[in-house]
Formats: sequence, C-alpha cells, structure tokens
Amino acid sequence: MTQIHPAADLVLPCRDEAAALRELLPRVPTSLSVIVVDNGSTDGTADVARTQGARVVSEARPGYGAAVHAGLLAATAPVVVVMDGDGSFDPAAALPLVEKVRRDEADLALGRRRPVVRGAQPWHARVGNRLVLTALRRRTGLRVRDIAPMRAARREALLALGVEDRRSGYPVELLDRAARAGWRVHEEPVDYHPRAAGTRSKVSGSVRGSLTAAYDFWRVLG
Repeated sequence: MTQIHPAADLVLPCRDEAAALRELLPRVPTSLSVIVVDNGSTDGTADVARTQGARVVSEARPGYGAAVHAGLLAATAPVVVVMDGDGSFDPAAALPLVEKVRRDEADLALGRRRPVVRGAQPWHARVGNRLVLTALRRRTGLRVRDIAPMRAARREALLALGVEDRRSGYPVELLDRAARAGWRVHEEPVDYHPRAAGTRSKVSGSVRGSLTAAYDFWRVLG
C-alpha cells in the first residue's frame, strides 16, 4: 500500500469505518501513503487500518475538522489529499488531483461528487450543499459545485491557511479562506458511490445530521 517516497499522504478521517476500510485500503494506489485518523471509533477501525498497513493517528476530540487537522499534522509528504474513508470514493480518483498540485497547476484541487447510482447522495444533503455554495459564491466569488469532499493541496500551505473550525464546517472555512487568499482552485468530477454496507454517515445519514452540519456551515460563513 505504501512506498518509500509517496507522491502524497492520503488522510482518511474515520469514525466507525472498519467495514469500509477492509475493502477500501487494499485499493489505495501505491503512490499514496495512508494516514487513518481514528476519531473515537468503537468498531475496531484502528485495528483494521493497522492490519492493512496504514499509519493510525488517534484524535480524541470529536469532529471532522479535528480529525482532518490531526491528519495534516501527522503527514510528512509535501502534498496531502483528504477524502472520506466510508468507501464512497475510489482512492485512485485522488491521483489526478494530486498531480494538479504537484505540477503547480492548482493550489487546491477538488473532487466534485458525481453519483453513480440514484440516491447515493441524499436529497437533504444536496439541498444543503447548494445553499451553502450559493452563499460562498456571493461572499467570495468562488464558483465551485461541491463542498470539497475530496481535496488535495500542499501540506505547509494548508497549515498556513489557518483553518480553525474543528467540526463539520471545516471544508467550508477552507474554501472561504482559500478564495480570500487568492488560491488557484481546480475542480473536477469524481465518481461517488453509496457508502460501504455496515457504515452510516454522521452528516448525510439523517436529516438531523445534515441540519447540524448546515448549522456548522453557516456558523463558519457568519
């Protein structure tokens, strides 16, 4: 799964994603070194990750942003790519984003979800994303079509950007700060699959979860 000089570190923020990691980690390209950030799992996520050869970082503070930040701090490769560890993405789809950054064609390369089956992304999640992106466009002029579910950038630049949110608002604050800093943002479609059986989204898996995330998004933009 890993090699001595990886093209990038792949950070997977995870909470109770053991079932997904069993199938996901063997499919990670050898040019990506995997860091699984265990964000309070109770299903053996960390053990599965170690068995598959991933580096494991524990982050006790709950929250997506807290897990991502812990992964950035643990990363050692110049370029870092972040994606969900729930099996909804093919990790090979991260490679074109990494190359955009490595070739200095973009400061931030984003994957825009392209559902491969109907219902892969619940309606309430789609509506919430659309509203947030409209507000972000009016605020910064940044025209993107998704809230950066998969993204690649240079590690040092990401840390210097100073994203502070440690909850669900992290990707929105990242986009906001990147736009205000004048970053070159590239976005391209990536296939989006239903999450792995035996896992459940903490955000889009329920209307309540989506509303909580929406609150975090608006709090960041406010």
